[in-house]
Amino acid sequence: MTRFVLGRIGFYTLIAVLLAFFTIPLLWLVTAPFTSDPTYEVRLPDFTWDNFQAVIEHPYALPSLWNSVVLSVGTAALVVIFSALAAYALSRVRLPGRDALLYALLLLSSIITGTAAMVPLFQLAVELNLIDSQMGLILILTGGLLPAAIFMLKDFMDSTPKSYEESARVFGATPLQIVRHVVVPLVRPGLATIAVWAVANVWGNFLMPYLLLSDVEKQPAAVITYTLYTEGGQANLSMLSTFGLLYSIPVVLMYLFVSKKYGFRFHGGIKR
Repeated sequence: MTRFVLGRIGFYTLIAVLLAFFTIPLLWLVTAPFTSDPTYEVRLPDFTWDNFQAVIEHPYALPSLWNSVVLSVGTAALVVIFSALAAYALSRVRLPGRDALLYALLLLSSIITGTAAMVPLFQLAVELNLIDSQMGLILILTGGLLPAAIFMLKDFMDSTPKSYEESARVFGATPLQIVRHVVVPLVRPGLATIAVWAVANVWGNFLMPYLLLSDVEKQPAAVITYTLYTEGGQANLSMLSTFGLLYSIPVVLMYLFVSKKYGFRFHGGIKR
């Protein structure tokens, strides 16, 4: 009995330590922006708005958030559209070596990441005049996310009954009409999952925008955060904490909205 009690105490102590390890940085992020002179310690704020005023007056802080929205939404839209079409085709058409192709795409996308392929990608962007272009960056990010998105979305496509599509085909629906009016409504949870996953990947991406966007007015928030330091190289905690809070809010709100609407169900829209 004593051994059991000691084991439970040790278990709950470990859980408490882990929770504190992850909770304390979040508490700092929430309280530091409202503190007039924030430090690395978590303390009760004095509820000042001077830090937010400083972020608003920064010439590139708020525009960089809008740039992040443009890059994230643009990339997510292309990833959802192209991955849906490709996953539907791979799900419905019996091709020799189809499964091997899917696993090869997933494997190659995991091994040859954007960082590993940065040199050829940069050279390709130079040849196509896509340097310092947000659209060029969106296309490159889309290409990097598509293999994994197709692999994940194919499971959603496989869960939709073919009888629905056959019924629509009998009434004269074209393939695109079938995809739009029959397949897409059934796999909306999967599309939402892919969209959130794509936005999260692009929202926190630093290396690609840093190398491909030299114009500071086009750079996203992930890159602008790197510049919020004093001339001596010290972190400007008031600016970093406030900007970090503003930087986190859109993704959290998006996750809560999609989670409430779809629940991130990992199956199609058919009631089971």
